[in-house]
Amino acid sequence: MRDGCWIFVASIRGKRRYAVEGSTRALPSNPQLRRVVNFTKLRRNFGTLHGRGMRDFQNRAAIESMETSRMSENGAEFEKDENKRPPLFTEGPYSPPSWASHLYPIPSSFVSLGLFPTPIHRWNLPGLPSGTELWIKRDDLSGMQMSGNKVRKLEFLMAEAKAQGADCVITIGGVQSNHCRATAVAARYLGLDVYLILRTSRTVVDEDPGLTGNLLVERLVGAHIDLVTKEEYVKYGSAALGDMLLKRLRAEGRKPYLIPVGGSNSLGTWGYIEGLREIELQLQQGQAGGASQFDDIVMACGSGGTPAGLALGSQLSTVRAKVHAYGVCDDENYFYSFVQGLLDGFNAGVSSRDIVDVKMAKGLGYAMSTSEELKIVKEVAEKTAVILDPVYSGKAINGLLKDMNENPSYWQGRKVLFVHTGGLLGMYDKVDQLQPMLTRSRRMVFDDDSLR
Repeated sequence: MRDGCWIFVASIRGKRRYAVEGSTRALPSNPQLRRVVNFTKLRRNFGTLHGRGMRDFQNRAAIESMETSRMSENGAEFEKDENKRPPLFTEGPYSPPSWASHLYPIPSSFVSLGLFPTPIHRWNLPGLPSGTELWIKRDDLSGMQMSGNKVRKLEFLMAEAKAQGADCVITIGGVQSNHCRATAVAARYLGLDVYLILRTSRTVVDEDPGLTGNLLVERLVGAHIDLVTKEEYVKYGSAALGDMLLKRLRAEGRKPYLIPVGGSNSLGTWGYIEGLREIELQLQQGQAGGASQFDDIVMACGSGGTPAGLALGSQLSTVRAKVHAYGVCDDENYFYSFVQGLLDGFNAGVSSRDIVDVKMAKGLGYAMSTSEELKIVKEVAEKTAVILDPVYSGKAINGLLKDMNENPSYWQGRKVLFVHTGGLLGMYDKVDQLQPMLTRSRRMVFDDDSLR
């Protein structure tokens, strides 16, 4: 209530609308606001939408059809610009999508790390069953050194690290972890040291890890690396290993901030709630490769944060697509349980099994590639110039194509968006397996007569 003027916020087409009853003279003269919706109509049709009640409201058609009147700024109707990003590598205040404003806690800020929005385009994937339409969202293009899905999570995690006065960050992953590489680069951009706990095999744990793939980038930016065996990782667990290093650094006078495996906690999950808002806006603004809607959103799943954010956002927003996560490690029950923990972390009030369809596509195991998986990666690159990775997106596409051919009745006629989560550098770890599949070079033959 301000000077006798009620201001009410509701979700219409995925944006906030400021609905006003009574005099508009008391509206703030904010140049970023341009639209007001008549509050009396809104209240009469729907009552007060607030907090969790907004989740129960599915039919937005009546609100969207309501008349809005445009007025001049001194008596006027305004629309808030919620999506302005601060300059790259700087921090700014965070405003969630209106359909996510009931979640708690809401991050207060984020650091701009990625080149967003990433494009969406049609994808003529080889082996795609007829009648199914496929698009791809290129989160592999979210930045060069930091490319991939981890950038969105790190925008929120790094903001918290800075807010807590950290002078270094710790994170954990496999020896070719895309998340660890992205964290190392993001930390150095922001002036923080980075400590990585990398999981590898017993045969090489006591040796130099080399410079292949992600390791090259991590070592170029000066990351401190501690190696553990897979057996030690299982014995102690990632949380205990991180805590060991945290205590050691504190004893040395440092101020470390610990980021979990994959950046997948409830704070990091906001990155893909925001990613879903981006998809929604691209659909609304005609920037989704000609698509006006998607029936399904598909991605690889390694730690769980990406499908959690996308699925929750899809259910709360106007997108309403079914989210399918193809697991590359562990099993379905693990992911359902882990995603549920993330959802509970911000009081979402929904069941993971209701909003995510988890399928397994791990093949031989995490980061272990079959010839079939690598052949799919090669064929996709040859036919579409989209380069997948061997650990995540390659396995997910292999699983998706199998599923489409085994269950054609579900996929027939559906519009599907695949989210490419990055990982190109991981291909360098598979050169020995890839070599026999690739085209061979040859010595140039010189014809002296043709050169005359």
